[in-house]
Amino acid sequence: MGEVYKKFSTEVFEALYQVEEEQSGQRLDQFCAEFLASFSRQAIKRKIARGEVQILERPFPHKPSVKVYEGEQIKFTTPRGELEDEYWRGELLKLEFDPEILFEDEDIIVISKPSYMTTHPSGKHLFNCATVYFEQKLGHTIHSIHRLDRETSGVLTLGKSPKAASKVTSLFEQNKVSKCYFFIAHKNENTPFPFTANERMGSLDDFIPRLFVHCFDENSNQGKSAQTHFKSLYENDEYILGLAFPKTGRQHQIRAHAATHGFPLIGDKLYNGDPKVFMRFKDGVATEADHDLMDISRHALHAMALKFPYPQNKDSIFKSKIPADFKNWIKKNIKDIDINSLEKKMFKLIDESL
Repeated sequence: MGEVYKKFSTEVFEALYQVEEEQSGQRLDQFCAEFLASFSRQAIKRKIARGEVQILERPFPHKPSVKVYEGEQIKFTTPRGELEDEYWRGELLKLEFDPEILFEDEDIIVISKPSYMTTHPSGKHLFNCATVYFEQKLGHTIHSIHRLDRETSGVLTLGKSPKAASKVTSLFEQNKVSKCYFFIAHKNENTPFPFTANERMGSLDDFIPRLFVHCFDENSNQGKSAQTHFKSLYENDEYILGLAFPKTGRQHQIRAHAATHGFPLIGDKLYNGDPKVFMRFKDGVATEADHDLMDISRHALHAMALKFPYPQNKDSIFKSKIPADFKNWIKKNIKDIDINSLEKKMFKLIDESL
């Protein structure tokens, strides 16, 4: 598909595509389906009816059955609307849209990313994105250097130019970046801390959901090597609060390793024992029992700190505080913890471990 341009903002996404030879003669809704992969057929038809799909130099709105021809340009407009609203127990969540800036110079920005903000536009998540937010604020392109899952909050680094982004990205590739995450987990087994998880990680064909990451024995030929070091900050009969130090960067690494060792993260819809729970939340049909099992609207993982040689090859540690929703959960569920003391203990351990 011939992309002419894409324009992102925090309120409207616009894209212009040119019809290629092999697409000539397609129905408009078929052409749209190639671009709007995460939209259902009915959603595409509604989008066309609203005039959010325009064949340039033709009167619109169009019918879904109208044919498109080589060389024509099709403009897609998507207003933010309710696309990225998040609900918990039927109520609209109040999201945070303004990330805290932890560090900024002429080359990079280090932020504390709020939960439900994506690193960059992906799929149907086009508006509440870190790169889009700062492109609107600064008036030029922002480059993602690494990424955090949408539900995961915490320290994230962005580049202000391709050169700056490439320079810091190379530090990640050379294993010169140390990472620390705070987690809250169910205590299903008496796991001795500290310990290192070395299970290999990978996918299995035909497993639903497809994004589920499986753990294999460290001596297995399946998957890819992975390593996470875990330390406990607090434990009782039900919960563990701790820090995770991933030495590799596999998808869902901390979440999958934690679940494999008997302490799945609270709020983790994928790794709490029944992956079908994730599908029900994804499809908007989660039951009250599913919500009770999760106990919190997102998986309890927060990127607390990053350490890398910057600027001028001098090691710097960029730290974030425990997010408000985790603090509220702790106050409600664990009465014998003082949040300020917990953070002090955490930052001391981070300084000693990174």
